[in-house]
This record gives sequence, structure tokens and C-alpha cells, in this order.
Amino acid sequence: MFSGIIEEAGTVVALKKEQDNLHITMTCSFAPELRIDQSIAHNGVCLTVVDLEQDRYTVTAIRETLMKSNLGALSVGDKVNLERSMLLNDRLDGHMVQGHVDQTAVCTEVSEADGSWYFTFAYDPAPGNLTVEKGSIAVNGVSLTVVNSRPGSFQVAIIPFTYQCTNFHQIQPGTVVNLEFDIIGKYVTRILAQTGRI
Repeated sequence: MFSGIIEEAGTVVALKKEQDNLHITMTCSFAPELRIDQSIAHNGVCLTVVDLEQDRYTVTAIRETLMKSNLGALSVGDKVNLERSMLLNDRLDGHMVQGHVDQTAVCTEVSEADGSWYFTFAYDPAPGNLTVEKGSIAVNGVSLTVVNSRPGSFQVAIIPFTYQCTNFHQIQPGTVVNLEFDIIGKYVTRILAQTGRI
């Protein structure tokens, strides 16, 4: 379980294809603190550490993960939002994020707002995947508040700290991002659908 509060934007240092799997090697400041079998969210995707070497570590993304996320489009040198799993005795500063990406979206617009930024994203609506005004959404693993919620699109407002300390400063129109919709909303939608109320 994660909170959507990014610890660091790490750097991809190596990519290795093996059948339908992709081994992703990352470097970041907390790599020496990691252990094998630890969970880390990468652009919001929960992956398991499978190898460690000094200031770098490796995780493996399988076919299902690559189909549902933007990890298959990574290149060496790319910045990836990283978050280690939550501690049970710590504050929950973002919202409940599982690290299970639902689908991708495409950035359609970036606009400056006198010290902050509005990012607009479009996605193909799927059952249970929806946003609500002032609701929570994880974009590339970042816990954000939805504004201008519409069917198949929404905006988020980004403060300077988030813009600089995550890979949001690299997002531009056409960039593909990962979305994890609010878990409570997904369950409510599924229950209503199964009882024929929607």
C-alpha cells in the first residue's frame, strides 16, 4: 500500500528484455537501504526488487504490467516517480494507493497559472474508472486532487514542489501517464453495476 507521496524521481540506468518481461534497473538515493523482495511504486506501479548492486536496483515488469502502464515506453535516462510502501505507524499524507495501475491516459494540455500548473489528461472510460470533482486520483503514482472532472478527462493542479520533485516537469501534451482511480469509487461503482443501479 502506498500514499501517492513521491520520495524521489529516480533514473533508469538499464533496460533488459527477457521474453515478454522487462527488467528495469534504477538508481536513486535510497537504493542502498533497499532489500530483495521489497515493494516500490514506479510511476504508480508496484514492483518487487529482484536485484541490488550498490546505488542501483532492478525490478521486473511482466506483460500484464506493460500492457496496462507506461513502463514499456521507458528509455535509459528517463525519470521515474518512486515511492516505498507505507509504514503502518506513519502519517497518511496522500490517499490510499494500491500500486495497481488501472489504465493509461494522455496529457492533452499544460497551462501555467501564475506559479502553478494545470495538466489536462484524457482517457478511455472503462467501467469503474471515473473521476469526481475534488476526488483523489494517482497520476504516475502522485496523489492528486481532481479538478474539472468530465467523462473521459480531468485536470489536476500542480504546485512548484511537485512539479520539480517528480517527473511532472517532463510531462507535455502527448505524454502517456499511468492512472490509478480511487479504490473506494471503484468498489462503489462495481456494487451499483452488479445490483443494476447504474
